[in-house]
Amino acid sequence: MLERAKDRTRTGGRTHIEYARYADDIVVLVDGRAEWDWLVRAAYRRLVEETVKLDVTMNEEKTRVVDLARHGATFTFLGFEFRRVRNKRGKWMPLYMPRMKARTKLLGKLREVFRHHESQPVRLVIDRINPILRGWANYFRIGHASRCFHYVRYWVEQKVRRHMMRAKGRGGFGWKRWSRKWLYRMLGLFADYRIRYYYGPAARPARQVT
Repeated sequence: MLERAKDRTRTGGRTHIEYARYADDIVVLVDGRAEWDWLVRAAYRRLVEETVKLDVTMNEEKTRVVDLARHGATFTFLGFEFRRVRNKRGKWMPLYMPRMKARTKLLGKLREVFRHHESQPVRLVIDRINPILRGWANYFRIGHASRCFHYVRYWVEQKVRRHMMRAKGRGGFGWKRWSRKWLYRMLGLFADYRIRYYYGPAARPARQVT
């Protein structure tokens, strides 16, 4: 249905409706110009009609129409939060970053690992948290996740340092005792917090996040 809508409303090489779907989650994007306001209403109506045919009930709490031209307007999709912002050159661009809920869930999972391995060697703890961090970072590294990645990286470093200091029966974080380089090179703590932006079918080289 949405593919037909794209073809029927296309003008030249420009499409005025687009969508992204994964399993039962879907986002429909409509041209923001006033002349296409009718398409927003039509697309919503057709979605309701098609889901009824499939005997599927739309989640009314999660289903909503958002005008990204309004200040502070956002929507979430597959763990990302999307909004429209101006770049440094003053042009509008989409900004998409990990949801706060996704970050909180990650830190909760890591916190449980540290709690259940309080008396275990730090290398064992790192073996447990590295796959979690790697999977999470690989999923979110395609967006504007730099600030979130910095927060997660610093949080993990603190937890690792506290774990080692407790093992010595001391407080603090051992900032002078162990350097950041030592944590990553000698202990093997996950360190690949790079952002990758994709342009078309091929990806450009990753940009290092420091």
